[in-house]
Amino acid sequence: MVELVLRLTKYKLENKELLNYLLFEADDEEAYIKKVEEQVQEMFAEIPRNLNQYLVKKTVRKILRIVNKQIKYSGNKETEARLRLFYCHCMKQFINMRYNTYLTNLYELQLKKIRQTIEKLHEDLQYDFEQELKELEGL
Repeated sequence: MVELVLRLTKYKLENKELLNYLLFEADDEEAYIKKVEEQVQEMFAEIPRNLNQYLVKKTVRKILRIVNKQIKYSGNKETEARLRLFYCHCMKQFINMRYNTYLTNLYELQLKKIRQTIEKLHEDLQYDFEQELKELEGL
């Protein structure tokens, strides 16, 4: 209990969400990842195709903020790698980045963060994640 309370003091604004994660979702990391992935996929699917580029960028950043918040709650490097990879998969699937420098740079930055996270993982996991990363690099 002391550890939970100490960890809550770090995140003053989001302490209820963090407490929810620590009490109910931290024990089953796989279910947590699936839940976040479903949420991210729904948000990407809701982006209208005819939306102007400014609103697309704004929406993509909003989704990224949510992903980063969920990563921060978990604190697990494997979870971070999986969620960032999934975010990039969705971005590649739902967003046309071909003529938008901002979105392309955002995508490349996420790939860079994935590479940095993968380096901190166990060798077996590194290999699996690197295979997925190679698929994504073919923008």
